[in-house]
Amino acid sequence: MKEEKQKRIIDYLNDFLDWLDVEKGLSSKTQENYARFLKKFFEWLKINNLESLKPYQLSPDHIYQYKTFLSRKLKKPLKQSTQSYYLIALRQFLNFFAEKDIKSLPPEKVKLPKKKTEKVIHFLTLEQIEKLLESPDTSNEIGLRDRAILETFFSTGMRAGELINLNKEQIKIKPETKDLEITIIGKGQRPRTVYLSERAVFWLRKYLETRKDREKALFINYRGKKPGTRLTIRSLERIVKKYAILAGLPLATVCHTLRHSFATDLLRKGVDLRIVQEFLGHKNISTTQIYTHVTRPQLREIHKKYHGIK
Repeated sequence: MKEEKQKRIIDYLNDFLDWLDVEKGLSSKTQENYARFLKKFFEWLKINNLESLKPYQLSPDHIYQYKTFLSRKLKKPLKQSTQSYYLIALRQFLNFFAEKDIKSLPPEKVKLPKKKTEKVIHFLTLEQIEKLLESPDTSNEIGLRDRAILETFFSTGMRAGELINLNKEQIKIKPETKDLEITIIGKGQRPRTVYLSERAVFWLRKYLETRKDREKALFINYRGKKPGTRLTIRSLERIVKKYAILAGLPLATVCHTLRHSFATDLLRKGVDLRIVQEFLGHKNISTTQIYTHVTRPQLREIHKKYHGIK
């Protein structure tokens, strides 16, 4: 593309979002997030009278100034991790230019802030998990639903959004069914198989026996303004928090804690990291590597026990 025929940077937003949808297959929510993060960059261009800037005119100095803006010049400074989200969106924008042969700054010129500390992973021990799973009162339909939710979480390691999107038709439990495997659509619209243990199937069966409605959602509301409708992520978080408190577990316990606990349990039992990556539906192994520090205390004992001349 000739430089003089390029549109302004800010005029490429819709083309970029179409690219994320069609070429990258990203969800509408992810597209919304990218649009929101990029609008901060467009806001910075406007503040600095750079609205007419074209892709080929973007320089490393512009990137440096924008990073300074995110770090120091906002009314409320952004956390380093949040700054990274804005810069990742900008880098993806430059990836779009590169793929479309639109002359611009190379994506690798957008450097992310170096992480100061290792991400802390909150997980539960198997004893704590047992306390959590046994907390619901299963003498009523709400308690049965909640027990089925908790058991499904820990059995599959699903994300909260994946769990609430489950439908009844996916859970085909016959009288002879013990364990079960189902296909779900995960992050980035990527399908993957998850596995329901015999214990999870037991509680799902008991819960489904109480369902006489025609709602297709697997997990539904029984109270609130819209009883009978699909649970929301917020409702799911409240459910997990409620039973974490009842079980006397750390206040930091949330839905994702069960996913962390699922991954940690597998790693501690010697499951290969790449297998755990498949279970979790991570696109990149680097994402799964956040869990490896959890198993480090065991490495010394394993080395002492198995390595060397006896």
